[in-house]
Amino acid sequence: MPVALVLASASPARLSTLRSAGVDPEVIVSEVDEDAVLASTRETHLAAGWGDLTPADAVLALARAKAEDVAGEWDTDAIVLGCDSMLELDGEVMGKPADAHVAIQRWRSMRGRQGVLHTGHWLVDDREAGTGATLGATSSTVVRFADLSDAEIEAYVATGEPLRVAGAFTVDGLGGPYVEAIEGDYHGVVGVSLPLLRTLLLELEVPFHELRG
Repeated sequence: MPVALVLASASPARLSTLRSAGVDPEVIVSEVDEDAVLASTRETHLAAGWGDLTPADAVLALARAKAEDVAGEWDTDAIVLGCDSMLELDGEVMGKPADAHVAIQRWRSMRGRQGVLHTGHWLVDDREAGTGATLGATSSTVVRFADLSDAEIEAYVATGEPLRVAGAFTVDGLGGPYVEAIEGDYHGVVGVSLPLLRTLLLELEVPFHELRG
């Protein structure tokens, strides 16, 4: 029997990736306070003696909060997928840049170097006949950036694309020419790792091909 999927994300890249894989999810964007989620999760980690929150933990916490928010607020009768991405460079986390100036400065620090793009994935089995399970994992992929000139950086930032995405770059859009190589899952960099999603679905005993197209 086909299984419905709800995507708890406004990302057009994630939606496009899923559609390209034959899945057409309903999109319901969560309304979680991301700063509050990270602050609470960091406090829990420190209190438990686990140390500060790593970027891989941070994106997983946000993905979980988004998926559980949508599952809790909506009668979906579906599996809900939450995702979140961040770029880690020299131990620093880079989400979406606040403005063009920040995006330019980031690219000047990124050019000719490599970082790690972390994407958290979380599933909530919100089907009426489902398990009610909630589980997730993080995809981490090394991204090597080209050594851009100042003119190239300014031209790319002027397109507006870097302001809309984590790490101020895409690999599947206008930023493609500026990513020289990746080590890991390409789809994880785009925003949703299809192999990881398949693995998580199998833990719910749902083969990927049973997701509704």
